[in-house]
Order: sequence, then C-alpha cells, then structure tokens
Amino acid sequence: MAKCIGLGVKSQSEVAIIYRILNTAIVEIEMKLTPEQHAQFDKEGYLFFPGLFSPEETRVMVEEVPRLYSRQEAFNVREKGKDVVRTNFAAHLYSEPFAKLARHPRMIDPVEDLFGEKLYMHQFKINGKMAFEGDVWQWHQDYGTWLNDDMMPTERAMNVAIFLDDVNSFNGPLMFIPGSHKKGVIDAKHDLTTTSYPLWTVDNDLIAQLVQRAGGKEGGIVSPTGPAGSMILFHSCLVHASASNLSPWNRVSVYLSLCAVSNHIKRHKRPEYIAHRDFTPIECLPDDGLLNNYPVDLPWAKGLQASALVTTDVPFDQVQKAA
Repeated sequence: MAKCIGLGVKSQSEVAIIYRILNTAIVEIEMKLTPEQHAQFDKEGYLFFPGLFSPEETRVMVEEVPRLYSRQEAFNVREKGKDVVRTNFAAHLYSEPFAKLARHPRMIDPVEDLFGEKLYMHQFKINGKMAFEGDVWQWHQDYGTWLNDDMMPTERAMNVAIFLDDVNSFNGPLMFIPGSHKKGVIDAKHDLTTTSYPLWTVDNDLIAQLVQRAGGKEGGIVSPTGPAGSMILFHSCLVHASASNLSPWNRVSVYLSLCAVSNHIKRHKRPEYIAHRDFTPIECLPDDGLLNNYPVDLPWAKGLQASALVTTDVPFDQVQKAA
C-alpha cells in the first residue's frame, strides 16, 4: 500500500531533507503549504524550496537537455547573434522526462493549494543562461506579457522554477523585488530589441521606486541561490530579472507557468509552443514519477505540428462566432 506523508507542518528545508532521505521508500507525498507559507507568499510573492528534488531526479532532466538544445526547431530560441539556446519551449510535449515533470505533484499541488482549483499548462520552458553567453532577462512581470499578448483575464497564474544546475551569485541568478506583486499589473513597454526574445519590460525609474519601497539596500532585491533540484514558486505579478551570465558555470532552469483553468487565455497571438491552447486540467503522476516508468503522452514527439505556428490577433471567441 502506498504511503502518503503530509508535509504541511514542515519548513521548506525540512521538506527537502525528507525527500532526499525517503525518496526510495515513499510512493506518494502530499505537499501542502502551511499557514505560515501562505502568509509568506502573500507578503513577499515567492517561496523557495532548496534541494526539493533529489540528485537522481535532477540528473534525469539534466541528461535530457543537450538533446533538446541540439534540435534545429522553432521552439529553440537562440541568444541574439549566437547559436547557444536561450530558451527551449514546450519540452513536455516531446520529451518523456519533462512530460513527467509537467505532471509532478511537488510542482502542481502547492499552486492548486494557493488557487483552490485545477490548473493547466500555459507555458513550459527550459531557460539556458549558459556559461559566458547567457544574456540578460530585463525587469518584468510575467503576467504583463500574458495579459498583453495572450489576453489572460487575471493574474491567477504562477511560475514554478526548478534549478537544473547549482545557482550561485555569479551565474545570473533570478532577482526578485519582494512584495512587488502587491502593486498589481504595472505599465510596461514592449522591448523588441534588447535580446532575441520580445518582452514587456518595466521602466527603470519605477524599478528604483519598488526596490526602495521593499527595503532598498536592506532586502529590496533578493536572489535565491542553492543546489540543483531547488524549486522557486513565484507570483505572476512579482517583478523579477536576471543579469547576464559571465561566469564559467551554466544556470539551466525549468519553468512551469501554471494557470487556473477558469483563467485560460483568450487569444492565440503567439505560437502554441509558447502559449499553450490545451486547457485540460493537469492530472498528477505519483511522486516517484521522474524515476519510474509511467506512461505519458508526447503529441509532438515526431515534430512540431503545423497548427502550432498559426496565430491571430483576434480573440478566439470572435473567431468562433465568425466561423
């Protein structure tokens, strides 16, 4: 009989230790946030779980990345003027390890807990930030892009990130402005030139104000660092960025952008490999999913479907009425 251990009363570091020690013995682990974690998330806009995935689980994903990055496909966005991959999109649709990660309860359950409803996958990406070549990600809110490009109704969506490499102060770690999600949706400008990837970015003067309000030099910017396998959960309105990676160490991370099913996007302005169009609720695999042979669907295993490249500026409810 499968064991189910509730982790709601544990601290984030204790959760990581439990997973590492008991990974081979536990078939299913229920990961529920504590009231303290709910309060912390509400105040700061993010939660950090160091070492949440074991080295064995992380290795399964790390070993798959070179094969994905080697593909000459539209879903691999290269750094500006370089051949190195900046972002790989939608790997959960053609890679077995990442299809399993997309249904992992350690990533899905906490967000369902916060939203109180089922989720669908709005976006799945593996960001490279490669040694010496990984470029900057400007200050932005993810919801700014999802609102302006995809017509996502509200900010009921969340990013969950997994470190596939050790993250330190030198290899371009994420930077957050704690509490900036409380500002709501911030006016942004569409930056089409700084990097190879278009982004709705926040004005530098406003960034300075937000940082000062969050504590200035005493905590106005935070940057979670830790071992490969660590996880960050952060609000879609939390203002964040990362500097270029001038170090000799890669910083590859996986990002699941999870959206409440009731909050699905209303427009297909971007290709489907960037903004997904399947709003089916995610059904989780058992907790040992990364290390065991569970069947998963890989609809793009033989290549990107032509329909995934079809886009329109017209909201799809108007398209359906016209049809």
